[in-house]
Amino acid sequence: MNQKVLDFLSAAGTFYLATAEGDQPRLRPMGLVMEHEGKMCFSTNNQKPMFAQMKANPKVEICACSADGQWLRLCGTARMVTTPAAQQKALDAMPMLSRMYRVGDGLFEIFTLDNATATFQSMAGEKETVSW
Repeated sequence: MNQKVLDFLSAAGTFYLATAEGDQPRLRPMGLVMEHEGKMCFSTNNQKPMFAQMKANPKVEICACSADGQWLRLCGTARMVTTPAAQQKALDAMPMLSRMYRVGDGLFEIFTLDNATATFQSMAGEKETVSW
């Protein structure tokens, strides 16, 4: 996990995650990012197309922008790390999720990214890449 990436995504509020459905990219807004047991984690519902797409092809990419014109591109391989503790931490981090999910409900999934690479870039062309 990289703290700078976590901080950037947290500050962005909304970021976008892309998956693939066959040869068609699929993009959707996301809001939950958290650290859990040293991993950067996100959430989804295992009944959504996003979950099926990540199971079929776990390579994903996330994009986020900051108010000052910087952006982040994060790519990696999605891996489910769902546990009751991770679910509870996600619900604590984003209480509005409790309207849709409960710990152990059979729907709520937590995932992390393995083999992750993040590139920070500015409108001026400055670039920094980190991997973990």
